[in-house]
Amino acid sequence: MGIAATGKDVYFYLTEVSASDESVRNRIYKYHWNGENLTNPSLILDLPGQPGPNHNGRKLLIEPSFNQTGQYLYAVIGDLNHDGKLQNFKDGPDPDDTSVIVRINPNNGGAPDGNPFPNDNTTSRYWAYGIRNSFGLGIDPITHTLWDTENGPDQYDEINIVKPGFNSGWQAVMGPISREGKTEADLVMLPGSHYSDPLLSWKIPPALTGIEFLNSSKLGMKYTNNIFVGDYNGGNLYFFRVNDQRNDLRLDEFGSALSDLVDNNQEFAPLIIGTGFGRITDIKTGPDGFLYILSIGDVAIYRIMPI
Repeated sequence: MGIAATGKDVYFYLTEVSASDESVRNRIYKYHWNGENLTNPSLILDLPGQPGPNHNGRKLLIEPSFNQTGQYLYAVIGDLNHDGKLQNFKDGPDPDDTSVIVRINPNNGGAPDGNPFPNDNTTSRYWAYGIRNSFGLGIDPITHTLWDTENGPDQYDEINIVKPGFNSGWQAVMGPISREGKTEADLVMLPGSHYSDPLLSWKIPPALTGIEFLNSSKLGMKYTNNIFVGDYNGGNLYFFRVNDQRNDLRLDEFGSALSDLVDNNQEFAPLIIGTGFGRITDIKTGPDGFLYILSIGDVAIYRIMPI
């Protein structure tokens, strides 16, 4: 389940099974918080759930608009085992709301201005596609750029910058495209789309999950507006500093060990600043400015504070 909130509006992203015919759907609901209860539920987005139900994604993120006159809601859904154009099969079925990040109006689920595919009733809500599965969406608080983590199958988890129209490459590509022996000509490039390699890849997937820009100085300036990422397999917490242009990660202090941007054999271990969190599923900056880590393995919420 995904959850996001702004003001008194609370959003839930659920996988539902129909009692009548056992069909499966992924749905986003909006509720009103009246101070005591969640009221006035309304369905704002109805997405497929079959033939999964694996790779549902279900991550939600709400972000203020650039002109501060509204807000956008981002949601990700995985491939649900589909083999279509959105999974980069050129002869596959047309776009069907799988393997995408959507960017929608949080009040009604409609497509806001500025989406990269505005001329089609189906694709107008899409911000990115070609995504196998993801449990991590984060917004840079300075540039308002979207970043994500993506889960590979038996190789290549990724961290990506998700600019409008991003094609992440699945199923043709996971990790750097050159390692797959492919080019962009092998992908389904919808009008307005683009491909770019991940900023970092893990050849042996740690099952990356939450990604968070710490929008706070409570842990010190080193960590302010920089990135924390969690994983599921090891319960590890990673820390990354963003470069001055805020379009890449600063890895110079690690020398040549990370020069190919792929963890082939534990080269990324120096990026781990905390362990033992027991299967991290989410990371958030709290209202007190500290970092909070949700652990499904430990059934706990951890708070990270300075010593």
